[in-house]
Amino acid sequence: MDLLFRTIEALPTYLEPLGVTLLVTVLSLFGSLILAFVLGLATGSRFLSVRFVGRTIVEFFRGTSLVVQLFWIAFAMPVLLGFSFDWLILSGVLALSLNFGAYASEVVRGAIAAVPSGQYEASTAINLSYWQRMRLVIIPQAWPEMIPPMSTQAVHLLKSTSLVSMIGIVDLTARANTVGARPGQDLLFQYGIILVIYFILAWLLAAGMRQLEHRAKRNIGRAPVATKNTATAGAGVVN
Repeated sequence: MDLLFRTIEALPTYLEPLGVTLLVTVLSLFGSLILAFVLGLATGSRFLSVRFVGRTIVEFFRGTSLVVQLFWIAFAMPVLLGFSFDWLILSGVLALSLNFGAYASEVVRGAIAAVPSGQYEASTAINLSYWQRMRLVIIPQAWPEMIPPMSTQAVHLLKSTSLVSMIGIVDLTARANTVGARPGQDLLFQYGIILVIYFILAWLLAAGMRQLEHRAKRNIGRAPVATKNTATAGAGVVN
């Protein structure tokens, strides 16, 4: 009973940082999705120069630490380039978008490459331009295959938002550290609260992505299939 009262008493403390965590997650998901499509199309381009630029960006952000990227974008780049982030959250969103966008671009490239070549040939035969083929034929078929692995990426991104506390953003993790360090408070108890909050958020995110997958498959006339819980078991389609 004492634990229940302590939990109820502590929860209002996390409302504001919960909003920050959600804001960083949503903006980073949106940014990484855009970057994933841009880089995925670039690395799958038939032009060598475009593939080279896209591949270089992808390998750079996949090959360097997210923590280092956070510190570089938040503190080093403003000094080197002579500007400052008035809103520190923006630097966290930018770092997360670049890092996870680079990983997700491989999902986009692979899903587009998996579309049967006959679809390309048929759309070319009816004189569709490159962008018309992508928008009307290829991406609608590739999109349902992208969603399961992107769901896993989205859950990882949510959990990685805890790293933005390292550059001074007051999210759930930062608030747990602050509250837990106060006299009379238990740091382990505060970590337990945010552990449950992160799990609930990850479960909701994974459930939303499964619904999105079912809807995407219905839109192209494919029956929905059952999927594993990507929050706990990773991505995958179970037929």
